Amino acid sequence: MTTARTARACELLDHYRPGAFLLATPDHTLLATGEASAADGPLVGMLPFDIDRPAHLLTPAHTTWAGPVHDELGPPDPLPLTRCRMRPEPEPAVFEAGVADAVRALNGGDLRKVVLARTLRLDLDEPLDVPTVLRNLAADNPTGYTFAVPLPGGRTLIGATPEMLVTRRGRTVVSNPLAGTMPRDADPEADQANAATLLASGKDRREHAVVIDYVADTLRPFCRTLTVPDAPSLIGTSAVWQLSTRITGELADPEVTALDLARALHPTPAICGTPTAEARAAIDRIESFDRGFYAGALGWCDADGDGEWYIGIRSAELSADGLLLYAGAGIMPDSRPASELAETSAKFRTLLRGMGLGGAL
Repeated sequence: MTTARTARACELLDHYRPGAFLLATPDHTLLATGEASAADGPLVGMLPFDIDRPAHLLTPAHTTWAGPVHDELGPPDPLPLTRCRMRPEPEPAVFEAGVADAVRALNGGDLRKVVLARTLRLDLDEPLDVPTVLRNLAADNPTGYTFAVPLPGGRTLIGATPEMLVTRRGRTVVSNPLAGTMPRDADPEADQANAATLLASGKDRREHAVVIDYVADTLRPFCRTLTVPDAPSLIGTSAVWQLSTRITGELADPEVTALDLARALHPTPAICGTPTAEARAAIDRIESFDRGFYAGALGWCDADGDGEWYIGIRSAELSADGLLLYAGAGIMPDSRPASELAETSAKFRTLLRGMGLGGAL
């Protein structure tokens, strides 16, 4: 395997082609291409949502690193995607009925939270300009993590996730769970009101606490010290406000890798629910599609065990059939179907804005 560094991160986006792995964070940019014959080097790839299914992990033949791409980008470029057709799957009314079904389960058994998703299918009249979409996503989400991950069958998962699952640098471990969401608003006063409402929302704070407790309980056996803030903070993307808590720890065993930690944590209640088995059963019963690699964990792990893994949300699967966008919402006992539908619509806008279709929903 060869490793190189380049002066300009934008060059990596320009050089991206389907089949490569690309990850652009606020700290650096990675482009991994090809596949090495030996399987004992660094890994890139993705864990599926269902951890019992095979992961798609590759040892790249070439890796190129650069600094953060966001400082080099201007405003997003418009894309000529006016000739595309959108089809929600399921229909909004069906999704709302699924939320109501989940609320009944939450109020009548051991289930404490479940995350339900829906999809939006885009039939394109011409091939998607993926490098431009990646540029737009990175420009529009400077604090997020823009990615393109090759999947089996020639498919690609692209997106800009705001959520770090876990990173490891030496013995330092960081996880930054998100849960609890409100849409952004073009009016500054309304936007700040939404942020304040989210921070004060009992429903969203309870949803967030479920995730934080899970992540802390999972990481604690691996760490000799673990720091968990007492209260969440707010982070904002171009589409939504979310509650955020940054958890830091020091590994007890230096042999534990970033991939080990990702496998232990995934799936968190932020993208599945809790208890995990009951939440997965509810998802299987209510959702009408197979999540595949949506809401899986994407990232890399090097030979020293260092690495970064992020949750594959705010994402879309690109295939020969078109583009399938995904968006989910955390359902709690007091959730309202119309509000959860609105949350998923707001989350779709991350990808739609990257394609110049931000006003489509």
